[in-house]
Amino acid sequence: MPEAPASIPDPDQSHRFPLADMPVPMVYARHRIIRDCNVEFATLFGLRREEILDTSFARLYPKIADFVRIGHLWRSHLPAGQVFYDERIMTRGDGGRFWCRVNGRSHHLADPFAEALYCFQAINRPIKSSDPTFTDRQHQIITLVAQGKSNAMIADELGLSKRTIESHRARLMQAVGVRNAAELVAWFTAGHKRQG
Repeated sequence: MPEAPASIPDPDQSHRFPLADMPVPMVYARHRIIRDCNVEFATLFGLRREEILDTSFARLYPKIADFVRIGHLWRSHLPAGQVFYDERIMTRGDGGRFWCRVNGRSHHLADPFAEALYCFQAINRPIKSSDPTFTDRQHQIITLVAQGKSNAMIADELGLSKRTIESHRARLMQAVGVRNAAELVAWFTAGHKRQG
């Protein structure tokens, strides 16, 4: 008697893992409202999952201005299907602040916030009250510089001239006391300490 043929897996029934099974802090949001998250995400913020479901990301930022600024940055740099990331300061449930890296992906070209998935990772970087205060534009630029983008690429993404980006970068380097873009990135990624 011939052996029964092995069943062919249905691609629609392939292994899928719910958000709760992801081993890193992850959150699913619609229009910047947390619709689902795993326990790791809630724990990162010192909260229970039930406390943050169906609430705005705004409550996790130090100031509403930070929430608005990051929103503008992501709206212009998160095309559908691609991954964008930044590094920012967030606030825990007890009011403590911490640096984290956020990676996100959207499935909507016209509105990146319509439906997006984000992964959060805490960064061991001190927060100093003496750090220079950047304008929203300067924060955008330093984030893009830290991603390895050239002046021309940043100018194209922000709709500014290359000369304007060069000017912003020069002011940023002067403000933090570094000599070049490599040192600026090192300062930004290593806890705002001058390198070299």
